[in-house]
Amino acid sequence: MENNVFDQMAKRYDTEERMELAKVVVKAVREELRNSKSKSLIDYGSGTGLVSLELSDVVGSILLVDSSEQMLEVAQAKISHRGISNATVLYADFTQETPELKADIILMSLVLLHIPDTEKILQTLFNMLNEGGKLMIVDFDKNENINHPKVHNGFAHDELKNKLAKAGFKSTEMKTFYHGQCIFMKQDASMFIATSIK
Repeated sequence: MENNVFDQMAKRYDTEERMELAKVVVKAVREELRNSKSKSLIDYGSGTGLVSLELSDVVGSILLVDSSEQMLEVAQAKISHRGISNATVLYADFTQETPELKADIILMSLVLLHIPDTEKILQTLFNMLNEGGKLMIVDFDKNENINHPKVHNGFAHDELKNKLAKAGFKSTEMKTFYHGQCIFMKQDASMFIATSIK
């Protein structure tokens, strides 16, 4: 794997801004996770676990998956420090290889924008979900002010819904739930949450 920019950021990743944004995301995701006590959750692109480790009380188990070993080291330290017994970490990049994993819920929080081939990753995640499982995507709404060679400039709801349907999801509910200042590449932006059922 090429020099992972997230490895270099890992130690200083949990900035105040990121932690504040994570709280907003956690609140939105928690609402979608009612009655999930017995469910298994994969947090794909988990980073340091800012979002999913705050959800360990509402699901049965959490697997934090990331392609940055350093990010996962930080996450593992938090798990140990807080004594979270139902969370584990896995170093993997599903865009390169797909381990034999199954889950009831997969969460991707501000990750899709970093993945060039959106359709391929959605298909991969669809295949990992148990029947009736749920894919939850939190990301930025399409934003014309942003232009970056390595990052999607957010997602239009209709386009993403079409891609999710193409991957096989039966239904998708999508709503914009937050507007913030300077949260996306130093630009004001809004975030959506999309919940798709397999």
